[in-house]
Amino acid sequence: MFEIPWTAKWVWGGIEESPRNEWRCFRKTFDMTANATVTEAELRISADSRYVAYVNGVRVGRGPVRSWPAEQFYDTHRIGHLLKPGGLNTIAVLVMHFGVSNFYYVRGLGGLLAEVTVDDKTLAATDDSWRTEKVAAQLTSSPRLSGQQAFSEVYDARRWDEGWRELEFDDSTWSLARELGPVGSGPWKALVPRDIPFLTEEKLYPSRIESLQRVIPPAWTATIDLRYAMCPSSADHANKVNYIGYLATVLVMPEAGKVTLGFPNGARNEQLWIDGQLVQDWYGASRERFFDVHLDAGEHFIQMDISWRDHGHPFHIAADAKIPFSFRCPMGDRETPFILMGPFDETVEIDTQVTRGVNVNDRDFIRSAGAKSMLELEWIQDQIRPLSASFYTEHDVFGANVWRPVAELYSIPQQLERCLLATPEYAEIPRFTDCDTEIVIDFGKQRSGFHGFEIEAPEGTIIDFYGIEYMKAGFRQHTYALDNTFRYISRGGRQSYESPVRRGLRYAVLTVRGATGPVKLFETYVIQSTYPVVDAGSFQCSDPLLNDIWEISRHTTRLCMEDTFVDCPAYEQTFWVGDSRNEALINYYIFGALDIVKRCLRLVPGSKDLSPLYLDQVPSGWTSVIPNWTFFWMIACLEYVEHTGDRAFATEMWPSIRYTLEHYLQHINKDGLLEIRGWNLLDWAPIDQPDNGVVTHQNLFLVKALRQAGELAMVAGIPSRDIVEFEQVASLLAKAIQDKLWDEDRKAYIDCIHEDGRRSNIYSMQTQVVALLCDVAQSDQKEQLERYLVDPPASFVQIGSPFMAFFYYEALEATGRESFMLEDIRRNFGGMIQQGATTCWELYPNTHENKADPLLLTRSHCHAWSAGPAYFLGRSVLGVKRDAFGWKKVRIEPVPCGLRWARGAVPLPDGGAIEVEWQLEENEMLLRVSAPEDVELDIRLPEGITGRITTVTTKRLPSFELCG
Repeated sequence: MFEIPWTAKWVWGGIEESPRNEWRCFRKTFDMTANATVTEAELRISADSRYVAYVNGVRVGRGPVRSWPAEQFYDTHRIGHLLKPGGLNTIAVLVMHFGVSNFYYVRGLGGLLAEVTVDDKTLAATDDSWRTEKVAAQLTSSPRLSGQQAFSEVYDARRWDEGWRELEFDDSTWSLARELGPVGSGPWKALVPRDIPFLTEEKLYPSRIESLQRVIPPAWTATIDLRYAMCPSSADHANKVNYIGYLATVLVMPEAGKVTLGFPNGARNEQLWIDGQLVQDWYGASRERFFDVHLDAGEHFIQMDISWRDHGHPFHIAADAKIPFSFRCPMGDRETPFILMGPFDETVEIDTQVTRGVNVNDRDFIRSAGAKSMLELEWIQDQIRPLSASFYTEHDVFGANVWRPVAELYSIPQQLERCLLATPEYAEIPRFTDCDTEIVIDFGKQRSGFHGFEIEAPEGTIIDFYGIEYMKAGFRQHTYALDNTFRYISRGGRQSYESPVRRGLRYAVLTVRGATGPVKLFETYVIQSTYPVVDAGSFQCSDPLLNDIWEISRHTTRLCMEDTFVDCPAYEQTFWVGDSRNEALINYYIFGALDIVKRCLRLVPGSKDLSPLYLDQVPSGWTSVIPNWTFFWMIACLEYVEHTGDRAFATEMWPSIRYTLEHYLQHINKDGLLEIRGWNLLDWAPIDQPDNGVVTHQNLFLVKALRQAGELAMVAGIPSRDIVEFEQVASLLAKAIQDKLWDEDRKAYIDCIHEDGRRSNIYSMQTQVVALLCDVAQSDQKEQLERYLVDPPASFVQIGSPFMAFFYYEALEATGRESFMLEDIRRNFGGMIQQGATTCWELYPNTHENKADPLLLTRSHCHAWSAGPAYFLGRSVLGVKRDAFGWKKVRIEPVPCGLRWARGAVPLPDGGAIEVEWQLEENEMLLRVSAPEDVELDIRLPEGITGRITTVTTKRLPSFELCG
């Protein structure tokens, strides 16, 4: 259909251009009296930062997809079926503006752009005639979800009319919108149509009630956003901020007694003074710190060192006592009970630049410690200010869930299970005198999306929601790096609420607080929202454990496919560039989705204005570079072209690849090696990979990236004279690696050469695996490294994460050692299954990152960089491998590895699939292969195996245009 030029203007409301965590509603009623019928109607819409749109009260969609501000994506929704010809219609939009940069958003301005066209005529377009109002129910000072994400919510339904979406709503008291400018103005320089399908909206119900408890929270809890309170300018970026300073308050005790002060997410430096005395007797786990103090009646000055390397995670503090107490501001009657002292020094970290640390020996900082009162701090009064209410809330759902002074377990009444079913029945939630009621709801497996419920409750009843990923035998793995919560305050009566904030979890902890009468729960659910895929790929075999591992890999990959690949649906929801290379390959074998891969690859060069080396997560306000992640992006570009046969994409991407390669080559040192400051990461294991120096695995991957960039350039038709430089550099770099980084005595590559010239004395399996994959090792060295694959020296650092295992499996497969790969998969991923996993974990249990807390099995329990088994089982056990550009030729060579049978399918980029089924008895295999007629097959029985091969060809439908 012809694209109608935009007449809409960007609009906003209120005074602030980019307010912090503001939800704002917009409405427009338009007349369709002249329209007796509707043939075609569309809503084109975009917003900064996210929107939920309704037509005549019906939700039509959410968006937009993440984007760089200079290329703002917009959505087009077909709405003809929702319009009422011959009368009035209303479009209503909720816009959630973050007001801070994070790992998936770069701060812009609050804004909405929307336009309704009916039969090619514009009937409603955002301008200063639209009505707007800030959502009074949403608390703008609600906690950050995490440093990577935006905000949780505290929603007081008493303060808002949910009828605002309906046609009949009277918006005459709302303000008129403020025009910001036409398309192309503000930070949104260009509008780009959405390049992927809309995500799914699947309403899913829980599977069971896990537990019922009587609970009492601490008497007082609070959450503070110290990063932005201390360093307000950090709202414009997501880089780590280092600062030194103090937080102080006055504890008022009407009578003498004991008070417990707690920090449900850690106490930072554990430097805390009461009346000038340093607190010594801390207790609790590393992430939950407490101390008890006996105080006389009166006022007590509390000062705490809050110096930190802060990425934006909220700071939680709580207190409990059996006697009354309160906190007040040391500066008198203010918005909050706290003051800030400092920052006495602060710095911003940018990985690609050398930055100094904060001066912890700052004279004012040191002299200010341990004050007994404000009188002792008069000499730095210009460094002291009250904590703004913008960064403070006492609605701390996370703290009240982590620290529960009273928690008593009860048996679960059968009637409580009724709320799990899609029926009109309700469950009345048990109530306890002077206590709260907590129920833990199990959704059966990990989920990602938008959570909601329907209740009937007295006005003022609080419903707290806390999402966690893992529970076992009463143990809860708290999400210390994620405030995965929201609070809903009832307006009274029967009502529904659906959070517009995306969350990932398996268990929902619902706590009913302050109910003065019966609370009825009619339903609770999740709207699962993922990239729309079908299970085009499949795998089953004679080993049930491998089947389970394939299934959790599939489910993990799906949950981590949103508007881009994301690392995890809970903690970060971030598109990590390097992770997505492996995730794309896994997806090819499970779902066969293409648009999401192309979109991810195209987003990466948008970071060039922040770093010519390209960022490791995009679009993002964190200026962080992992060189390997950029190299993986280059490799993934070629793999996409080879997978799809899309030569035009090679032509499109080549200039961006060349651009960043040229900048990387500026970091080749006098020895011919890449020496660069950055986050020089490959694996979480303790390999020697300093942030500055020559890192071996990085040099090796650069060799591969240079070679594969040359291959992509050839596909794009780039003249050889324009790429010969990269081929020459790859050869010289490979030689320099041999000369400088191979240790002949140890028969292995060292991990690195440090900035001061010191050669590493650490040898790792990671480095040896990469040397094999990048085809740098010479023949005798290669034989040695291949032996290490199956018999790694005990002194070498071992593979430390499922992500690194992907490369290890690539090396095992390439050298014909698939049986060792399956053994490793069974051992490590089988361990996850044994612990009740329904998705793949970010780390193996109790790796070096987790040893400080033996109960912490992993951080994220759903992490797509770990889903590699689904790819390798299809490639190796089924034996399906692309053998030509665009899968025009396919090689089938199963590797039984002791299995008796296997069957499955691998989707093809042009549609259809390769289906394989084999059975093995003794040394005879029955192998059946089905494939489209235009795919050339090269079918090979395993070495030493005889048998019969049956092939079936399927016809393809002629090209046709989809209706609608």
